[in-house]
Amino acid sequence: MAAITRLVKRASPSLSVSSTAARRLFCSESSSHAPPQDHFHAPQRKDPKDRNVQWVFLGCPGVGKGTYASRLCNLIGVPHIATGDLVRHELASKGPLSSQEILERVIDIDLVVNLKLQEEALLAKCLGRRICNQCGGNFNVASIDIKGENGSPGMFMAPLLPPAHCMSKLITRSDDTEAVVKERLRIYNEMSKPVEEFYRSRGKLLEFNLPGGIPESWPKLLQALNLDDYEEKRSAAA
Repeated sequence: MAAITRLVKRASPSLSVSSTAARRLFCSESSSHAPPQDHFHAPQRKDPKDRNVQWVFLGCPGVGKGTYASRLCNLIGVPHIATGDLVRHELASKGPLSSQEILERVIDIDLVVNLKLQEEALLAKCLGRRICNQCGGNFNVASIDIKGENGSPGMFMAPLLPPAHCMSKLITRSDDTEAVVKERLRIYNEMSKPVEEFYRSRGKLLEFNLPGGIPESWPKLLQALNLDDYEEKRSAAA
């Protein structure tokens, strides 16, 4: 906890935090494109410069927490701080603090975004991950096209392909096998429930069902955060 406290003290008042079970930053919407009103009220529309931005991203491995948190941090100009390893170390140290006390004291969180994606798409994304063994770049060769059934919408996610000079140098992570990925998803779903309930009970959890890739999801995420006109104003001022 001392390490987390030092990290938070060094950060500016406006910041974003990320981890796996208390992971990344910012906000979302439900499958109906509106937050559940009995649990959550969307942040007031105001310039992010005039308020602290202390948002956390939750979500399964491969859902895109880092991608969306980084884009939002760049948009409104706040740091993106990854605290997952620090939290896991504190929980494993068998110190005097319970997991709830750690969640309470890591930082005064304003908003927690729970990113969700169909398991079929999550599995394909994880199995499609590739790393360039020369430049270290992260790419994804999966082209996800899920047909809608029984009135549910379909989903398309385009691959994130490397430049031509990286194509022959791609490698797969040793743990990106179907069996391992399915087990990671099972463990995450089991262990994340208390974290989700912790923030839900405090009216700070916002569910966001990703409708597709970045082109489809990014505008809807900004709407859920009441930031849909902020990007337009910033572009116009540039």
